[in-house]
Amino acid sequence: MSTPLDDERLTAVGLFLETHAGLSALLRRRVAEHPDLPDQSLEVLLRLARSGGELRMSDLAAQAGLSPSGLTRAVDRLEAAGLVGRRSCPSDRRGAFAVLTDKGRKTLEAVIPAHLADIDEHFTGLLSADEFAAFTATLRKLRDHLNPGAARVPGGCLGGQ
Repeated sequence: MSTPLDDERLTAVGLFLETHAGLSALLRRRVAEHPDLPDQSLEVLLRLARSGGELRMSDLAAQAGLSPSGLTRAVDRLEAAGLVGRRSCPSDRRGAFAVLTDKGRKTLEAVIPAHLADIDEHFTGLLSADEFAAFTATLRKLRDHLNPGAARVPGGCLGGQ
């Protein structure tokens, strides 16, 4: 006899969360081996670099999956390491941007090859091209529903709020 505990939806969510936890732990361990990267910094640096080198702090928090205070602490560590800076918005005193520095870009470029190798070995390399395309499309659909702030195209000082 089947019970609600046997529901395949619970299985799907459990598998997703277990996969996320395992992949996150592996990638965090590998990134921690790089002496120039403060904790939780790779995702923030990647988001900045892939967004043209700067993002509004609120957009960066949404994209990196961090609370505003968590992002502030991460950016403080990155700023102390010289990897990012901050820029205020002249037309909106409440708005602030995190800005990738040249040192941040060079550090990121040094880390990316090993990071991509880990991603390929433990994630994308396990999927066929069709599986990867379908998986990416599915993740984007879910992300857009569950975290629409991360999907938003960053705007300027007033336009991207």
